Amino acid sequence: MISLETWIGLRYLRAKKRNGFMSFITLISIIGIALGVMALIVVLSVMNGFQKEIRHQLLSVAPHAELGFYEGNFDQRWQDLQKLVQNKPQVLASAPYVADQALLAHSGEVRGVQIRGIDPVLENKVVDYGHDLVQGRFTDLKAGHFDIILGKDLADALGVGVGDKVTVITPDGNVTPAGMVPRLKQFTVVGLVKTRIYEVDNSLALTHIRDAQVLYRMGEAVSGLRLKLSDPQNAPSQIQGIVPLQLKNQVWIRDWTYQNRSYFQAVEMEKRMMFIILLLIIAVAAFNLVSSLVMAVTEKQADIAILRTLGLTPAGVMRIFMIQGAVAGFLGTLIGVILGVLLASNIGHIVGFFEQLTGTHIIDPQIYFINYLPSDVELSDVGMIALISLSLAFLATLYPSWRAAKTQPAEALRYE
Repeated sequence: MISLETWIGLRYLRAKKRNGFMSFITLISIIGIALGVMALIVVLSVMNGFQKEIRHQLLSVAPHAELGFYEGNFDQRWQDLQKLVQNKPQVLASAPYVADQALLAHSGEVRGVQIRGIDPVLENKVVDYGHDLVQGRFTDLKAGHFDIILGKDLADALGVGVGDKVTVITPDGNVTPAGMVPRLKQFTVVGLVKTRIYEVDNSLALTHIRDAQVLYRMGEAVSGLRLKLSDPQNAPSQIQGIVPLQLKNQVWIRDWTYQNRSYFQAVEMEKRMMFIILLLIIAVAAFNLVSSLVMAVTEKQADIAILRTLGLTPAGVMRIFMIQGAVAGFLGTLIGVILGVLLASNIGHIVGFFEQLTGTHIIDPQIYFINYLPSDVELSDVGMIALISLSLAFLATLYPSWRAAKTQPAEALRYE
């Protein structure tokens, strides 16, 4: 059964001719809270979607972790590194690699790349894109043949396709009587890779690890060992304990977050700042709720005095206006949550529709790695936003309700 305070508080929410302006302000407060909650849910969901999609894209091409010897220990074999990760439950596979910078030239076009020497069989176990190349496959790389697989966008920029030859120019040249002469070597393109990550597709060049060792005069040495982890999302904790303490000065290890740490830190900081900024929208709506309740208390002075003379306690008067403000805050929060979840769940389709309508692209794949607007609605974020909104609405009722409870019946009815 509804209590007297609840019934009166709900009745005060309904507009009449003489308090229509007050109810209009209450309606604006509800709309403000709803808009703030909706905007906050949509923005956080989009930022969560960006983090999730970009992380997924990076993990499909980047090594989950890398292991290698510090400089001065290149006489060690990569098999010695592999022994460190054997029987480690968190390490699913490993593959040696050689990596260094180079220039690729073809028909007057020159592009800077990172040459990566791989073991075709083992590399397929640590990366996902090897099973779905645009053309060719890793096993087309034969030792001694100096074959190469290029990123699709890199191949397009150079104007080459499968079967064409490109010239690789290494940074370390040959010393001759005429001075330093760049070292050149022709490679045959045997495959094309399309990872959908702009930086990778424009700079990736894969060759057989033996050919890379010859190209960079490394002998039997390698740059390191690439690892595939069972839980790459928690890579920093998974790599703990792989390298024994006695080898810390000889062997280095780093996970995929090492190279991308600055990016994810920037996204996380931006997410926090956007949360604070958009939270101010809800706070402003809560202040509007304060003003509407103060006006309601002022207008209902006579009603409050009559209720007090009939035996209603000051606490009961407080509950009337707290219920009135809390219901307004609840309605705004509920509407905002419903609209926010619906909009966030369909934001990709909505943006895609407007992109087709206007012929423009909002998301630049050269910057964001993806060409669509992702969204990931997390219930924890929605719950936190709703709780904060309800808390602000409740806090907004305290002062007007306290002021109403302090009303003296004799003073309020003096001029009635």
